[in-house]
Amino acid sequence: MTEGARVLLGISIPAAASILTLFNVSFPIYRHPADESPPLRRFSPTVARIREHVQKVLDHPVNHVLIQHYRNGADYISEHSDKTIDIVRESKVVNVSLGAQRVMTLRLKRDGMHQEDGGTTSRPSQKIPLPHNSMFVLGLDTNMRWLHAINHDKRPIHQKSAEEQYMNGERISLTFRHIGTFLSRDESRIYGQGGRGKTYDTARPVISGGEEAAKLLEAFGKENQQSSFDWKEVYGGGSDVLHFTPREP
Repeated sequence: MTEGARVLLGISIPAAASILTLFNVSFPIYRHPADESPPLRRFSPTVARIREHVQKVLDHPVNHVLIQHYRNGADYISEHSDKTIDIVRESKVVNVSLGAQRVMTLRLKRDGMHQEDGGTTSRPSQKIPLPHNSMFVLGLDTNMRWLHAINHDKRPIHQKSAEEQYMNGERISLTFRHIGTFLSRDESRIYGQGGRGKTYDTARPVISGGEEAAKLLEAFGKENQQSSFDWKEVYGGGSDVLHFTPREP
């Protein structure tokens, strides 16, 4: 963990962030446009209990959670679509909020607006309050058509509601996903839904930087921009990229 917000390609990640997951001979990996990921840890007993409840609601497993600490209204995440190369098809993403209420903003992707009316009106948006102990469920169809964000909230504390002031304005966000791509325990090989090798026995060496990394970043950009994103065409062949810049041997 580090102090100060970590900015990743325009996405501000609050300082205290970590990933909890299941470990065995391999572990699930969720890739997004950042070259550094928070530390990977096993599920704690508390998070495991929350995970059990999430799975009951979804009726499908989740094996990965990103935990983020929003220290105050200055911490934010700019609008984006979740990158789905590693998320199991037809599953859902769940965000559990603890602490101060923040607002999730959904905005229709620009090309979706062009398809509907030629882009003559402003893009529709929705604002969804996320109070303490709430659960926000994001379907992958919605993720494909809409961008989502937690925007800055720089209002003085006295202008905020009791829900927004709760826990001194601090919020813990837990984002659960069902991941279908895996790394070997030594992080040297990758396989599964988002890899070129689909099974443990056909796992391939991870790639750092180079042309393949540039291609994956380009694919991530398309997913952010296209409301009719063709998953099979863009991601179907898989990618073995783990890091977007070269690494020392």
